[in-house]
Amino acid sequence: MAIELLITNESLAVLGDPIDGWTSLDCTKRFNEPASGTVELPARPEVMSLLQPGNRLLVVRDGVIWTAGPMEIPQDWTWSIGESSEPDPGKVKVNFSDDLAFIAGYITWPLPASAWSAQPTISRREIYTTNGETIIRTLVNENCGPGALAARQIPSLVLDSVASVGTTTSVGTRFEPLLDTCRRVAIDGGKIGFRTRQGGSQIKFGCYAPADKTKAARFSTGLGNLRHIAYKQSAPTVTHALVAGNESASPSQVFVEVADTTASSVWWRVEKYVDASADTNTNNELTAAGNVELAEGSSPVELATVTVDTADLKAGRDFDLGDKVTIELPTGVEVADVVRSIHLQATPRGGEYVTSLVGSPEATSDPQMVRLIRELGRRLGRLEAK
Repeated sequence: MAIELLITNESLAVLGDPIDGWTSLDCTKRFNEPASGTVELPARPEVMSLLQPGNRLLVVRDGVIWTAGPMEIPQDWTWSIGESSEPDPGKVKVNFSDDLAFIAGYITWPLPASAWSAQPTISRREIYTTNGETIIRTLVNENCGPGALAARQIPSLVLDSVASVGTTTSVGTRFEPLLDTCRRVAIDGGKIGFRTRQGGSQIKFGCYAPADKTKAARFSTGLGNLRHIAYKQSAPTVTHALVAGNESASPSQVFVEVADTTASSVWWRVEKYVDASADTNTNNELTAAGNVELAEGSSPVELATVTVDTADLKAGRDFDLGDKVTIELPTGVEVADVVRSIHLQATPRGGEYVTSLVGSPEATSDPQMVRLIRELGRRLGRLEAK
């Protein structure tokens, strides 16, 4: 294991020397979502001087950047005297994310090129029958990228090279969380991924097509690259998305049913009302909203594995977020699904553990309350867009 921690400023210039003396590192990368992590460090003056608002933390694993992004809590310092005392100068815990967290702080404006005071009272930002990658790049560029208003531009953020991925879809959005809108487009627009990466002095945002690694990336007890498996399959939370368009549409409100007949035949019919904001389904926007609901709620499969890196198979090198891999259960059943998150835990003495969460879009380690808050946020965004 070779892990290096670096601090950069807003311009991505490295400050000081690599931080040594860290005692624990915990970092989770997520598919189409910001990463999250914590690291505990000795609170030496030279370390504390680097842990300042606006600076970024880089986790470098075996010479490759694992995560790079802002420190959301740069200093959580403790010192005490007693049986559980922290020796001088105490310890500091840092909470950090990756650069997608910057983008997560924005909402979609109906007129991104206009000032906030000039935003319309009703209209939405609409992009119809367009490639999914193009839509995502456009939304990011005009809301927080180089094409945004100067005050909204994220420093050092640029668009990465076009990956030529995705399929045609449509979107209408108004004051919704930007990444939530991008995730909707990514699901219906070809199940593509998006991410940030550091390249030189730039934060590059781009899309990509997750790879099918089901033959090359295989995990089993027989191969010796598994330490733990937890498998859970649940009934679908929706098989028939009943999508309702804008109530004020003329001449009348439009209703569209989008069904997963395979899931309903294997399990049973589960209906879900979906409140959309489009007036018509001419550009398949209502259908797209239904497809997103079905993708998120069809027979959730959750497979948590503790993998062991080998010379032939290593997380971040041989498979990554969004890729489809194969897990062979001890029962003989093989499960092929998408890598939703990769969790790295490390200590200088104990080495590292890499946990991969594999499954359908609803496979998550987030608490139920977090998922509920996200769902409420999506619903409020839809209401605002009406």
